[in-house]
Amino acid sequence: MGDEVQQLTRAFSGTVSICHRNETCFDRSIILQLLLPLMPSLIIISCDDQLNAKRIEGLGGLGVDEPTMVSALARWRKQPEKRSGFRKGFPGFFKSHGDIDRCEEEYMLHLAAEFARFKNLMVLWAMHPWERDARLAHHVLHQHHPPAILVEVASTRSADELLGARRAYHQLFHHSLEEDVAYRAKDKPYCNLLVGLVSAYRYEGPRVNEEVAREEAKALGAAVKSAAAGGKKLAAVAENGEVVRILTTRSKPHLVETFKYYKEMHGRRIEEDLVGHGHGEEEETLVETVLCLAAPARYFSKVMEGALRDGADHHAKEALTRVAVTRSDHDMDEIRDAYLEQFGVKLEDAIAAKAHGHYRDALLSLVGAHHQQ
Repeated sequence: MGDEVQQLTRAFSGTVSICHRNETCFDRSIILQLLLPLMPSLIIISCDDQLNAKRIEGLGGLGVDEPTMVSALARWRKQPEKRSGFRKGFPGFFKSHGDIDRCEEEYMLHLAAEFARFKNLMVLWAMHPWERDARLAHHVLHQHHPPAILVEVASTRSADELLGARRAYHQLFHHSLEEDVAYRAKDKPYCNLLVGLVSAYRYEGPRVNEEVAREEAKALGAAVKSAAAGGKKLAAVAENGEVVRILTTRSKPHLVETFKYYKEMHGRRIEEDLVGHGHGEEEETLVETVLCLAAPARYFSKVMEGALRDGADHHAKEALTRVAVTRSDHDMDEIRDAYLEQFGVKLEDAIAAKAHGHYRDALLSLVGAHHQQ
């Protein structure tokens, strides 16, 4: 069994050749011969042998059975244990590294090639969530992208999920996420805010001290007012020690109450007072932080609407896949509700109008549209 798995691994990595027209070709006959004896051990999800065999075939370079994979996306939604079984069933693709089944680099490329029409969706979907978040954060930091994805990872995950992503970052990149953020963002006015966000381990219980929440709403209002009056705009808010402390240490229920008191005191949501009073990244980072911490469904619905707009750039379009994959098992139902409330159209209808083919079907499966029918 072990030898056959090793052979299968070599078949993926060693039978790639360059065709006359610079196309990558797989020795499909070798892969098929090796896969067939392994089928019983790789059937991990249901009792339907024929259906599972189709799933396995799709991963062997044998011509992906895309409709079956789309069906799996819908059926496995909110069932992360099945994806864990999927990873453990492919030791050539995924190897245990501490607490995660890490996707091997060379096979990540094979997955991307096999499922090219899914626009990286299957690669992100197959990964352990901690590894996925660690890789997303690393990509942002080393490609000089705006920090929105970093804010997402730090502010919308649970305390244990963020800690897991930080541990995965150690294993993958031999640095801490905190030190990379501190170094890469050292010249940005929001550096301390980002370091605090990725370092947080927040209390997740329901208790809120209303008096403290009210006092901190006043402190936030004073910081915004002072920055506007002094002409320093949002750079001063992002660098304000009290603002950083509140946003990076308080529990999410506490922040919801704090922002509620802010609106009562000032007649506007805090994000409304932040918009239009700063420079690009500073403004966006503060607004994204506030929304991700206190209203994640509203934030993600805006991200998806931006990705579906005519003329959306490459980074905006990538967000559609990222949000569909990372939120499918968590708050996608709330995101759909927020999308309808904010934009007056169903999210699934907007996706169906803009995306195409099996990629569209995969997105609809992840957002739960098929579940609604």
